[in-house]
Amino acid sequence: MIKVLIKGAGDLATGVAIALNNSGFKVLMTDIEQPTVIRRSVSFATAIYNKTVSVEGVEAQLVDSNNYEQIISNGKVGVIIDPEATIIKSYKPDVVVDAILAKKNIGTTINDAPIVIALGPGFEAAKDCHLAIETKRGHYLGKLIYQGSTIANTGIPGEIGGRKEERVIKAPVDGRITWIRKLGDIVAEAEPVLKVDDTIVRAAFTGCLRGLLMEGLSVHKGMKIGDIDPRRDPNYCTTLSDKSRALGRAVLEGALKLGKDNGYFGVTKNV
Repeated sequence: MIKVLIKGAGDLATGVAIALNNSGFKVLMTDIEQPTVIRRSVSFATAIYNKTVSVEGVEAQLVDSNNYEQIISNGKVGVIIDPEATIIKSYKPDVVVDAILAKKNIGTTINDAPIVIALGPGFEAAKDCHLAIETKRGHYLGKLIYQGSTIANTGIPGEIGGRKEERVIKAPVDGRITWIRKLGDIVAEAEPVLKVDDTIVRAAFTGCLRGLLMEGLSVHKGMKIGDIDPRRDPNYCTTLSDKSRALGRAVLEGALKLGKDNGYFGVTKNV
């Protein structure tokens, strides 16, 4: 089986992991010790807090350097605490996918694996990676770029249900998060959603609380800590987004094309 290492285990990285895992790749993901994922119910990074997590029928498990091979060989996605992705040296993946979405390159090189794929701004294909994938919502979402860069980061969230910046909940002060409402709740405009220390944070409009940072985490003023979906459908909280699916399929296509073009692997028929 073809071995993949995905840097990052947030919701978009999880869409990539599911597409690859369902297609027969062995998938290991890396993340930090306390991931600040907003869409926790559809992020394999949640396994770092809960040991295991299942998204759309695919199970991810927290692993370490001693047991990850066994876990991923059994069809599960492995999630390992490894901020610098040092596991690359012993794992020796065929494909590395940078899905951190940091808006800049924080350490990925084109020499990390035979195939290196990077998502979003901050990467130049044929220099930093073999393939860059567009992550900006719109006509070019999921475009495969083999030469050049993706669209530069605008700093403006993509539009969902007619809402952009206002759907993102940000910390008003430094402090620790305490939930008032829970993930998946429908909240009314101006209703209290959470607290940062003693400061109450209210909903900007009526919608579904689609994203919510883990309770008890320390945050800084201006940090993204939640996400309200104006479409008001709680089912969106437990299923992959259209963007996540698009990026997953783009990475799968790109990995198969690069594998075929370079003679590493491809689609074969069992006889």
